[in-house]
Amino acid sequence: MREIDGGMETLAMTMPAVVTADLRLNEPRYATLPNIMKAKKKKIEKITPADVGVTITQHLSTISVEEPPKRAAGIKVGSVDELVDKLKNEAKVLA
Repeated sequence: MREIDGGMETLAMTMPAVVTADLRLNEPRYATLPNIMKAKKKKIEKITPADVGVTITQHLSTISVEEPPKRAAGIKVGSVDELVDKLKNEAKVLA
């Protein structure tokens, strides 16, 4: 399981499997000013898939995209007794 922008992602795979993690998993790398200046001067070579003999085919199709259902508005309660009553009788989370 890992955290992604939208929540948690769970991966399932058949065994045997190899799972690795880098020692520097949570250590950010900071660019130094000299390296930033070198990177500005470096030329970027652009190639197309055809240049390397690759044809692009679509392997994934989107069936539908839907928004999650809207959440109901919350309510304010005036006292602890009213809160406990609503949790017991309406939400049924307390016994």
